[in-house]
Amino acid sequence: MIIDAHVHIGQWMRPYSKNGNAVDELIQSARLNNIDRLCVSSLGDRGYTSYPNIDEFTSANTHILELMQAFPQEIMGFCYVNPRHSNASLAELDRCITDGGMVGIKLWVACKTSDSLVDPIVEKAIELGVPILQHAWYKTTGNLPDESTPADIAELARRFPDVTIIMAHLHGAGYRGILDIAPYPNILVDTSGGDPESTVVEFAVRELGGERIVFGSDTPGRSFGVQIGKVLGANLPHEVKRLILCGNMERILKSR
Repeated sequence: MIIDAHVHIGQWMRPYSKNGNAVDELIQSARLNNIDRLCVSSLGDRGYTSYPNIDEFTSANTHILELMQAFPQEIMGFCYVNPRHSNASLAELDRCITDGGMVGIKLWVACKTSDSLVDPIVEKAIELGVPILQHAWYKTTGNLPDESTPADIAELARRFPDVTIIMAHLHGAGYRGILDIAPYPNILVDTSGGDPESTVVEFAVRELGGERIVFGSDTPGRSFGVQIGKVLGANLPHEVKRLILCGNMERILKSR
């Protein structure tokens, strides 16, 4: 079995589908690549929304709840919220996770994780027992104003050692980012972020251990097959590849 920890679906995808149903096509593509479960979030109905207002993230999450009903075997929802709307975000986590059955929280670029505005979301994640999938990157052109780096993720993990954080974009974090998070065992990293690059996954396994890496494609920004190739093509024992492709996410989500 393969679990993809990082997938996006949104209403905006419909015009790009061949048969008028982009979600069906995505599910079919996942099956062709032997991916059984997708951890899915929507970053907005009209595209990726960096600073979503309450109506925007609520509508996006409602779409994911509908897809969870339509594809109960394939889709596991991650609730997208904006820490700058704290009370509404906490209420949304109750609606989507406690009542709706989502299994995680998605945070993007509305607020750095080193900012105390994120703290109530993290406390809620601990209360609910769910992971946070948090975008992070080191960009040669410079990050966005509120875009987290791996160092920001490390600071959050230091403040909240009981929360499980999945740092997105191993290949966006690079070797520097891997070393930033290495001291904090409550941080895992997904394998998304760019095309395959020799030795990056192996370096992450060496520095973090195989138990702290999960497969993530960041589809539709990247293709399933190419991203799986990062893991299957790595010079790693079969058992470590199994942990990355499914075992670690199974462990994280077992309570859900």
